[in-house]
Order: sequence, then C-alpha cells, then structure tokens
Amino acid sequence: MSMNTVILLLGSNINFPEKNIDIAIELISNNIGGVIVESSKINTFPVEFVSENNFCNIAVSICTRFSPIQLLKELKKIEKAMGREEDSAMKGQYEDRIIDIDVVLFNGINFKSKILRIPHNKHLYNREFSRKLLSQINIHEYEK
Repeated sequence: MSMNTVILLLGSNINFPEKNIDIAIELISNNIGGVIVESSKINTFPVEFVSENNFCNIAVSICTRFSPIQLLKELKKIEKAMGREEDSAMKGQYEDRIIDIDVVLFNGINFKSKILRIPHNKHLYNREFSRKLLSQINIHEYEK
C-alpha cells in the first residue's frame, strides 16, 4: 500500500487549546500516520465568526496510508473522540471548538467531493495565520 504525504492544519479555542492540539497530534500519530514535521504553535483571533476565545493553531505534515476520504473519516473520529459534536460545515457556521483538523494538501492532488475539497484554498490563500504556519513547514515541496 502506498504512503501519502498530507498537510493538516489544527486549531482549538476552548478547554485548554494548546493541550488539545498536543492530544490531537498524538491521536493522529497513533491512529493515522507518523508526523513528519510540525510548525510552531501560534495564537490567533477567531476568523469568520465572533468569539472571546482565541485559537491555538499548528500545521503538521504526516505520512499516511489512508485515501483522502478515509483520512477525513479518521480525522472526524478524532474530533468526535475529543468532544467535538458537529462540524462547522454541518451547522453552516463557525463556532468555538475543542478541535478542528483540516486537510490542506494531499500528495499535491486536486480532489473534490461533497464532503472534502483538496487543496484547502482558504488556508492556502486567504487566511494569513494559515499561510504563516504553512510557510514554516515548506509546503511547496508537497504541492508537486
């Protein structure tokens, strides 16, 4: 089975955000695939919604055997196990969250389905904090 290189962006803004990030990375490593490189963690203001709770964010590169859809299912299992009830896409709006894990890049492919779109253009082009984190892990070598 072939291995896939994936860039993820993680964020948390409630219930000890930095610790939530650490737990999510450990769960990813144990259940999905090994972490190749991590950016630094940064604190950011909420984007596209109003909250008094700032986010802790990080970008990570992982190596996994999962396909894009299998990967998304496994990431959603981690989010649910950590206490996230519903995804923002299901609710149609952003809100405070214990963990959010987004697939940004996957082997440099373009992938589009009803539940997943790769690359994640908002993180690549529209969100300054994401661009800062992604630049730390040299994403351009993953876009090929």
